Amino acid sequence: MYPNSLENLIESFKYLPGIGEKTAERLAFAIKDMPLERVEFFTSSMLEVKKKVHFCPICNSLTDQDRCNICTNDSRNNTVLCVVEDPKSVFLFERLKMFHGKYHVLKGLISPKDGINPEDIELEKLIDRVRTNPVEEIILAFRPSIEGETTSLYIKRILGDLDIKISKIASGIPIGADMEYIDAITLERALLDRKKVE
Repeated sequence: MYPNSLENLIESFKYLPGIGEKTAERLAFAIKDMPLERVEFFTSSMLEVKKKVHFCPICNSLTDQDRCNICTNDSRNNTVLCVVEDPKSVFLFERLKMFHGKYHVLKGLISPKDGINPEDIELEKLIDRVRTNPVEEIILAFRPSIEGETTSLYIKRILGDLDIKISKIASGIPIGADMEYIDAITLERALLDRKKVE
């Protein structure tokens, strides 16, 4: 129906999450109508993200430097570590501008029914970091779900022999909710009202 190049662009947009046929068509026509310099900026930005953005070797967050700007920031509190399930959660907390510690990003959450075990989410990297750095508190900031609870309890068990306070963000976040859809006030309240993991 469409010229091949336009059809290819439509199909490419459908690779993105949440983009169906109609939305892909609208986006493709929007690209066609854009000035050339904006399209060139758009394509170069995508290529740059793919080539330059990688996981920070310390915390697993995203960076385009050797280490992320949070890990290299000496003014942040090294004794408090907020553990999250993905890099997007780091940026959510950073928008609040109220957490001044460091982060550690797991590669997801433990989910035996999906075949995701502790070694699949790189928990050993967290354990090594905690054992070799002066961490006094770990805040577990996972979405409220069976997977989040399983991961929290597992971390509590493997780090139970250390003299470290382990807390988790408070409820008020709906069960099963994705962190990225939680409003800033609810997230801030959950962080302030964190509870000790028992």
